[in-house]
Amino acid sequence: MENNFSFDEGSEMSYEDNDSASPSPLRPTPPGQSRISDPEMRMREDEEETEPPSVPVFIPIDSEAFLNQNTNATTRGDAQAYVELNELQGNVWQETGRWVGYEENFNPATGKWGASHVSYLTFKSLMQLRKTMSTGAVIFDLNASSLSSVVEKVADELLNKNEIRSSDRDGLLRTLLMRRSQSGGPVVTPSGDIQMQTFSVSNKRDSSDNVEASIVLSGGLDFLQKPVVAFVRLSDSVVMESALESSIPVRFVFVLVGPSQNGIDYSESGRAMGALMADWVFCLEAYLAQTDKDLTNAIADFMDCSIVIPPTEIQDKAMLEPVIDFQKKMLRERLRPCDTRLAFGDRVKVEKAPEPPREDPLARTGYPFGGMVKDIKRRYRNYLSDYTDALNSQVLAAIIFIYFAALSPAITFGGLLADKTNKMMGVSELMISTSIQGVIFCIFAAQPVLVIGFSGPLLVFEEAFYAFCHAQGIEYIVGRIWVGMWLIVIVVIIVAVEGSFLVRYISRFTQEIFSILISLIFIYETFNKLFKIFKAHPLILNYEHLNSTLDNPFHPVIEMQVKIHPNGSETFQELERERAYPNTALLSMCLMFGCFFIAFFLRQFKNGHYFPGPIRRLIGDFGVPIAIFFMIAVDISIEDAYTQKLVVPKGIQVTDPEARDWLINPMGEKKSFPIWMMAASCIPALLVFILIFLESQITTLIVSKPERKMMKGSGFHWDLLLLVTMGGISSIFGVPWLSAATVRSVTHANALTVMSKGPKPEIESVVEQRISGIIVAILVGASIFMEPILKMIPMTALFGIFLYMGITSLSGIQMWDRILLLITPKKYHPSDPYATRVKTLRMHFFTLIQVLCVAILWVVKQSSFSLALPFVLILTVPLRIFMTGRVFSVMEMKCLDADDAKVKFGEEEQDGALLA
Repeated sequence: MENNFSFDEGSEMSYEDNDSASPSPLRPTPPGQSRISDPEMRMREDEEETEPPSVPVFIPIDSEAFLNQNTNATTRGDAQAYVELNELQGNVWQETGRWVGYEENFNPATGKWGASHVSYLTFKSLMQLRKTMSTGAVIFDLNASSLSSVVEKVADELLNKNEIRSSDRDGLLRTLLMRRSQSGGPVVTPSGDIQMQTFSVSNKRDSSDNVEASIVLSGGLDFLQKPVVAFVRLSDSVVMESALESSIPVRFVFVLVGPSQNGIDYSESGRAMGALMADWVFCLEAYLAQTDKDLTNAIADFMDCSIVIPPTEIQDKAMLEPVIDFQKKMLRERLRPCDTRLAFGDRVKVEKAPEPPREDPLARTGYPFGGMVKDIKRRYRNYLSDYTDALNSQVLAAIIFIYFAALSPAITFGGLLADKTNKMMGVSELMISTSIQGVIFCIFAAQPVLVIGFSGPLLVFEEAFYAFCHAQGIEYIVGRIWVGMWLIVIVVIIVAVEGSFLVRYISRFTQEIFSILISLIFIYETFNKLFKIFKAHPLILNYEHLNSTLDNPFHPVIEMQVKIHPNGSETFQELERERAYPNTALLSMCLMFGCFFIAFFLRQFKNGHYFPGPIRRLIGDFGVPIAIFFMIAVDISIEDAYTQKLVVPKGIQVTDPEARDWLINPMGEKKSFPIWMMAASCIPALLVFILIFLESQITTLIVSKPERKMMKGSGFHWDLLLLVTMGGISSIFGVPWLSAATVRSVTHANALTVMSKGPKPEIESVVEQRISGIIVAILVGASIFMEPILKMIPMTALFGIFLYMGITSLSGIQMWDRILLLITPKKYHPSDPYATRVKTLRMHFFTLIQVLCVAILWVVKQSSFSLALPFVLILTVPLRIFMTGRVFSVMEMKCLDADDAKVKFGEEEQDGALLA
C-alpha cells in the first residue's frame, strides 16, 4: 500500500511513504490479500519469527474497547487514557484541551471548560503530524520520574539527531519547563476513574492505577530553525508533580515546537495528537511499538478509519446522520487482531465458539404440555449441581436470613387468617403448609430460588369466600376442597395449551410497577406496626404500677364485662386488655431501626476496604443474622422494659380442634355440602388461579431478569403446575394455598447474588441451588417445636428485617432509579440508554406514568375492592401497548421498557454476535 502526501501553503513538505515490513498488530488485512508482498518482507518476517515472543497484552472481552471507548490495554490490565494539551502562550504553557474519550476545550474568555464533544480534526493536521513524526525523536521505555528528566532526555536526543543546534538546547529546556497554567481539573475518584465537567468515565477496576495520562506540549518557538517533534514512552507510568491538573500517572509525553512561520498550525496539530492519544487503538499500538515506523503506521491506521467531510456547507444536522452510520460501520471493521501478542478475554488464548442464543422459556412448541416438557429438560440437566453448588458460606447466611423472613409473615398472616375465618385456619395450618409445600417445591421446581408463602391478595380472597359461605350456610372449610379440585383442572388445561406464554406480554413496565408496589407495602406495614405500638404504649407521664413480685409482671389486665339480656339474665365475660408500659415504644423503635441499620451497614461493609476480602464478604453475607442476634441480646439485657415477642404454636394441632380436624370430608363435615356449589366452585377457583398465576409468574420474571445472569433457567409452565396442584391437594387437609412471594423471593435471590469487587460492584452470578429453600422450609415447620427459643425474639427486630427487605428490594429496579433522577441534575445522569437516548422530559413523563399507576394500585389495595388488585394490575399491559407508537416512539420504548437492562440496538446486536 502506498500513500502519497503533499502540503501547500509554503510548508515545503512532501513525501512518499511505503508501509513498513513490520505491520501494525491491529491493521485489518483485506480479504484475499497476503500480508507478505515481496521477498524482502518475507525475509524480515522470518527473522522476526526467530525472536523471543513478546509479553502478551490481555483485553477483557467485556470491555467496551471494541466500540472505540478508549481503553488502552497494559500488562497490568485496562488503563483509561487521559490526555492534556498544553499550548505555549507567551511565557506560560496554557492548558487548552483535555480528553477522556471525548474532548473538552478551555474557553479563555469565560475561564470555563466547554461541553464534551467528539474531536474534529483537519486532514492537514494529521498529515503534518505523520510527516514530522517520521523525522522526530522517538524514545521508548524511558526510566524517568519527573517531567524535567523527560524534557532533558528529549533535548539531548534532538541534539544527537541534529534536529536542534547546540545553542538551542538550553533555550528549549527553559521553554519546556515554563510555568503551567491549569484550570479546575477533572475529579479523580478513589478507584482511579476520571469525572470531567460534563462527561464521566466509569471503568470499574480493582486497582487505583487504572488511569494513565498523556501530556501533549505544542507551540511556536521562533529561535528554532525548523519544527521538531519528540515522542516519549515511559517504562512505567509515574505521577509527575505539577505536570497535570491531577495526580494521574503519566505514560506518554509528546512535544511539538518550532518557528511560527512555517505553515504548521501548532494548535490543530496538538489537538490531532491529543485525539490520537485518546484513541484506544493508537494508544495500544504506541504501547506495543518497537520502532519509529510502528508509530507512523499507527497514525496511518487512525487516518484509514477517519472520515473526511468535503468543504460543503451543511444545511441541517440531519444531513450528518449518514456519516454516523458510516462511522459505526468503519469502527466495526476496524479491529481484526492478527498479532500473537494480543489475547482477548481473561487470559484466554484460544478462541471460543460463539455462545448459542439463550432458549426462550416462554416460546410455544405447538403441542400439548410442550412448554412443561421443555422446562423439565432445560432445568433438570443441572439438577445435581443444584446440590453441589450449595457448598458455600453465602448459602448458609441466606438460610438464616430467609428463615426469619419466611417465619414472621407465616405467623403474622396466620394470625390474620384466624381472625378472618373464625379460626378455621390459623398459624398452625399456615406454618405446616409453608413447610411441606416449600420442601416439595424446592425439590422439584424449575426455579428453586423462589420462596413460596401466603400473600395479601390470597388473604383478601379467604376473607371474602368465608363471608360468602357463612351467608349461604355452607361449610367454608369444605368449600375450599372443591375450589382446590377446580384449581387442579384449570391449571392442567392452562399448562396443556402453554398458557404461560401470555407472560411475555408482561413487560418491564408492569414488572417494575408491581415490584415497587410490593416493596412499598413492606415499608408501609413496618411503620404502620410501629405506629400501632406507639398507640398502644404512648409516651405519657404516669403509667400503671407493675407488680414486680410476679413471674411475668408484664401480664395483660383481665377485666370482667357484664352483659344484661332483655329477659333480665346476666352474662359475665372475661376480656384481656393490654396495658401501656413505659419505654416499650421507644425500645421497640430502637430495636427496629437498630436491626435495619446494622443489616444495611454490613451489606455496604461487604464492598468496603477494611479487613481481607474473604472476612469482609463473610461478615457482609451474615449481616442480617448478626443484626437479629445483636438485637435479641439488647432486648434480653433490658429486663425492665416490655417488648412484644414472637408467638408460635406449641405443637402440631389445628387452630380450633373443636371445629375441624386435619383431614376434611369433601362431602361435608357436619352437614351435606350442596351439589350446586360443587360445580359453582369453579368461579372462585378461577379467581384464585388468576391471583396465583399473576403473582407467581411476575415474581419469576423479576427474579430471572437477564441482569441477574442466572444460567440454569426457569420453568414458568412446570412451576405453575406444581404450585397450583399442591394448593389444590392441600385443600383436603384444610391448609392455605400458597404462591410465590415477591419480596421474599427477590430478597432470597439478592442474598445468593455474587457481586464483583471494586467501588461499583456489579452482579457476577447467582448461587442457584435448592438447599437453602429446602432447609428454610424445614425450619419453618420445625419452629412449632422451638417455641421456648423463638419466644425470646422481639417482633420489632423482625420489623427491621421487613424494612430492610423492602428497601433493598428497590435496588436494581430501573423505575426506582428513574424516580431518583427526577431530583438529580442532568449532568449526573447515568450513561444508560434510557437516560442518553431518550430526552430527559420524555423519560420523566414515562416515570410519572408508572408512579401514577402505582398510586392507583395503592388506592385499590387500601379500598374495599382490594380483591380486584390483580385485575387492575393487568390493565397496565394494554396501557403499555397503547403508549407504544402513540405517546412514545418505538425507540423510546425500547430504551425505557427493554427486557434487558443493557439495551442493544441494530448494529450493536451484530457486534455482540461477532465478538462473542
